[in-house]
Amino acid sequence: MIFRFKYLSRRFPALAVWPFIILKYNESKQDEVLINHERIHLRQQIEMLWLPFFIWYILEFLIRWLRYRDAFRAYREISFEREAYRNDTDPGYLNRRRFWAFVKYL
Repeated sequence: MIFRFKYLSRRFPALAVWPFIILKYNESKQDEVLINHERIHLRQQIEMLWLPFFIWYILEFLIRWLRYRDAFRAYREISFEREAYRNDTDPGYLNRRRFWAFVKYL
């Protein structure tokens, strides 16, 4: 299910929180790459049973932030984000994706 919430950050115009994709802009519904990116996150959340996904996500962000001293780089280096960014342009990725595929991006 896709919803619009205009108060999201400009830097992050979309957010996946199972089972929802939340978008800042209505026109983002037509952005197939963005929607695919968020669907990859939904699959990751299902595999990790939701709460562990967010705990891991936050811990990995903090570790990488301490390492790089750059919040945006830390975000881009999170294994979940690396998997999603590397595969969001491939519309068939989720059909071929292996269970816990994000692990190879650690």
